Amino acid sequence: MKFFLKSGLLATLLAVSSMANAEWSVNAGFASEYYYRGIFQASSSASGGIDFESGGFYAGTWAADVGDGLEVDVYGGYGFDAGAVSLSVGVTGYYYTSDFDDTYQEINLGAAAGLFSLDIAVGQYDNFDGPTLDYTFYSLMAEKNGFYGKIGGFAQDFEGEYLEVGYGTTIAEVDVGLNLIFSNSDLVGESDEAIVFTIGKSFDL
Repeated sequence: MKFFLKSGLLATLLAVSSMANAEWSVNAGFASEYYYRGIFQASSSASGGIDFESGGFYAGTWAADVGDGLEVDVYGGYGFDAGAVSLSVGVTGYYYTSDFDDTYQEINLGAAAGLFSLDIAVGQYDNFDGPTLDYTFYSLMAEKNGFYGKIGGFAQDFEGEYLEVGYGTTIAEVDVGLNLIFSNSDLVGESDEAIVFTIGKSFDL
């Protein structure tokens, strides 16, 4: 599951309601370690994707190197403003070209106001030959001037929490970020800490 652009994805998707014309864009990135929702995925992961936005609607796909094949995400939804609050609803599927992991499919809900944003995902995990598992993911993030802090966790058949803090900025039209991730033992089997460097760039088509 993607990390590099995902931490800023909610804010991007919630802003699409202000765009009057359809827009296509592509992105490419690299992460020194690929973590998603506090869980380690791969080392030295390159990624890329393409997005379409029009009048509040969005759709796209994104792929990342997970060492053993690729993770391919497909997503779409709608973002809009309700007074001072920005809201979004969408769906995401996570697919893999190898046995690295099995398919996840989820409904995504988001809300943002001022410095704060809330992300909720209700999903189902195919779990190879085992029973299908249900999960709910939640995170609350605060961001100001490029600095952010996020706490997230899982419920239902998944469990565990993590804390993420970091800073992102743009230098010569290239996005760079430094993130610290602290995951508890319920999430990853044992406590885990990581420092992750990210770099990426997006282009309008």
